[in-house]
Amino acid sequence: MKILIATQKPFAAKAVEGMKEIIAEAGCEVVMLERYENQQDLIAAVADVEGLIVRSDKVTAEVIAAAPKLKVVVRAGAGYDNVDLDAATARNIVVMNTPGQNANAVAELTIAMIVFMARNGFKPGTGMEVRGKRLGIVAYGAIGRIVADVADGFGMYVHVYSRPYPNKIRLYAKHLRRDDTLEKLFSESNFVSLHMPATPDTKGMIGYDLIKLMPKGGVLVNTARKELIDEEGLMRALEERADLKYITDIAPSNIEQLQQKFGDRVFATPKKMGAETAEANMNAGLAAARQAVGYLCHGENEFQVNK
Repeated sequence: MKILIATQKPFAAKAVEGMKEIIAEAGCEVVMLERYENQQDLIAAVADVEGLIVRSDKVTAEVIAAAPKLKVVVRAGAGYDNVDLDAATARNIVVMNTPGQNANAVAELTIAMIVFMARNGFKPGTGMEVRGKRLGIVAYGAIGRIVADVADGFGMYVHVYSRPYPNKIRLYAKHLRRDDTLEKLFSESNFVSLHMPATPDTKGMIGYDLIKLMPKGGVLVNTARKELIDEEGLMRALEERADLKYITDIAPSNIEQLQQKFGDRVFATPKKMGAETAEANMNAGLAAARQAVGYLCHGENEFQVNK
């Protein structure tokens, strides 16, 4: 069986070496497609593969149609909105993600963003301390739990809104409270951090009505997906509340307009960097390789997302 590792932005060399070893030890053949220039390159490369491993690469209906032998797609990372689930499901192709492998890297970036905004972007002027402040976490998954743990160590009070709630919601942070509505969480949190995937139910769910509820000096932090934000609603809230701030790892479509109007109150990383650590790169790559061979050789589908 043949497994294609297709990455416009390649894994680290050590990660690729480890992935190749895992795949070869399972008796499968490895095919590499790195730094490809356009979608047609990917479409051509999937013609005879049973397995496909990607990062943020677009696995569209056209890609799936061009892969008659394809049985499994593994997205190395938590989010999987870059894969056309409907097209894959129609072909009985299993789609998996690798939850938790990038969690620590994203969580650390989240905390760094909170401190960055609390200290005025590290520019001259009086900032504030995060100790004693309230942090609202929307979605208490692998990333949210680590953020809560670290924030607790900073002396912050943590509010959580999550659907569904894990059974062990008090596993990490000591000063943790579960809020039953997003309105309650936003209205009492000095910082709100988003950690849910982009789905039909979550896209555009964070907008004017929620953001305007934040206390004076509130900061919204987004290391998840830009689609979660109602950008017009965000613009309106920032216009009406000169004390509010927004920091994101995924630049909004209207980032230039936002920065022109609101200056340092809006910050976006030049390129998504939540999972950009050597450790996360290695963890996600190796997990993806194990899951691909696990399904092809043994039918293992623990992390299937299109059941």
